[in-house]
Parts: sequence; C-alpha cells; structure tokens
Amino acid sequence: MKNFLIVLLGPTGVGKTGVSIDIASHFKCEIISADSRQFFREMSIGTAVPTVQQLETIKHHFIRFLSIEDYYSSSLFERDVLELLPKLFSDNNITLMSGGSGMYIDAVCYGIDDIPDVDPSVRKKYIARYWEEGIKGLRETLKILDPEHYAKVDLKNYKRIIRALEICETTGRPYSSFLKKQKRERDFGIIKVGLGRPRDDLYKRINSRVDEMVRMGMEYEAKKLYNFRNLNALNSVGYKEFFDVFEGKISKEKAIELIKRNSRRYAKRQMTWWGKDKEIRWFHPEQVKEIIEYCSVRCTPFDSLKGGKILSILA
Repeated sequence: MKNFLIVLLGPTGVGKTGVSIDIASHFKCEIISADSRQFFREMSIGTAVPTVQQLETIKHHFIRFLSIEDYYSSSLFERDVLELLPKLFSDNNITLMSGGSGMYIDAVCYGIDDIPDVDPSVRKKYIARYWEEGIKGLRETLKILDPEHYAKVDLKNYKRIIRALEICETTGRPYSSFLKKQKRERDFGIIKVGLGRPRDDLYKRINSRVDEMVRMGMEYEAKKLYNFRNLNALNSVGYKEFFDVFEGKISKEKAIELIKRNSRRYAKRQMTWWGKDKEIRWFHPEQVKEIIEYCSVRCTPFDSLKGGKILSILA
C-alpha cells in the first residue's frame, strides 16, 4: 500500500484528543474526526470538542460541520471520508482518523451496506411516535414489517428500531434485506491503534471531565437547545439529563450524577464494540513514542527496514 489511514480509537475520556495531536504533528498530517457527537455545531461543551488552540495546531475535518437539524449517518460519513481521502493523500501518504464512534469507524474501514436514503418526513413521524407512545409500539410494528431484524436488533435501542422502520416504509422492503455484511476492499492501508486505561483510572477521568464540562457551562448550552430536545442529535449523554432538570423531573445534582454514570456505561459499550477486533493494537495514552514507532514501521516499505527492527517492533 502507498497510502495509510491511521485509526486512533478508544472510549470516551481516555485521552484521544491529545494523543491524536501528537501523532498528527509527528507525521505532519491532518485529522479526520470520527466522533459523531462532535459533528454538530450547536454542541461543543457537552461533546468535548477540541479547543481552539488544538484546532489551530492541526487541521481537523468533520468537526462542527452540521446542524443538529441535519440528517447524517454512518453511510454518509463513509461516502464523505472516501471522497476526502484522495485529496489528503495527494499531500501526505498518511492521514489520521480519531474518534470513538465504532459504527462510523467501521463504515470507513470495512464499508457499509448500500441502504437508500429515507424521506425525512418518515423519520420525523417515527420519532414523534416514540415520544408520544414510547418504544413498545415501535417494537410491535417492526415485528410485523421485519421479523428477521426484530429477532436480532437491540430492542432497548429506539434509534436502531426507528432506523429499521423508516427503511421498511421508504423502500417497501424489510430492512434485513439490505444487510449483506460484505467487507469492501480499500485502496489504502489501515492501521488501528486503540487507547486504553485501567478501569478505575478511566472512570475517574470521566467523572472529572463531567465536572469540568459543568464548570464550563454545559447546563447553559443544554438550556439553549431545550426546544430541540426531540431531535436525534440531542439524545446524547449530558443533554438529556439536563433536559430532565428543566422539566423538574430531577435535581441538577442528580443530573450530574447520572451524566457520570451514563458516560461510564457508554465507555463500557465502546470497549465491548472493539473487544473482538484483532486488528487493533492497544496502548496506554502515555505511550505516544511507542505508538508513533508502531505506525511508522507499518507505513514504511518492508524492504527498506532491517529485519531486526521489524521483529522488535512487530512483536
């Protein structure tokens, strides 16, 4: 392979932003964000968007480029990243993609099934139905329209159920008929680097980050977005808890406690997503030197390296 995409992944709060800046600075490359919560320009504090200084240090793509009212998906992300990469590779044969959204990362690395775009009005209809009736009715409808997918989908995840229903209604076909799971070949090499920490350390960092977000004005940011609370983008940890505060359901102190708990649970789900991926080489965030060395070898033709160096690094 001539060109390489380094994929830096890891759970929320692990320290990806700082490490990504170090790696990109070393390779003099740009960064593609694969954090779907950071796509929306109205959401900054609650999504831990890189600081102005970090964004000025290294050029980032897919940061705050959408409105919360815009439709976006992993398939559109795949399309947009594959369109951007040739331009980036024309200047540098290495590009870094960093984030924690497993579905979006997999879409770029492996491809995603060709699923048609849906009529936005259909999506709005099912979202409104969820808020009015709850998830039970959606489950029953999916069981009728696509029993095969009903048997596999996470029945607690209303977004996954709505996604299947909107495809069923838009196309007149079961959603499961589009899920072929065919891995697509890429014309660039992919190097996956995972960041991990001991659980107690990670959870302390998550708790501290939530406290910092609150100090920075997360409650005020959520309040500005309250009127848009039914949008899919705002069904995110941090915002939905504060929406309950504004509605008098819980106290601010309880909301902060829940944000910490739900963030920890999200981190656990992220690690479960990557748990079976044997292509990922895991490092502690403090091992930046080792990460750069590991990536450098894989981005260099083997015949230009001495066997001893290859064996020592690839071991």
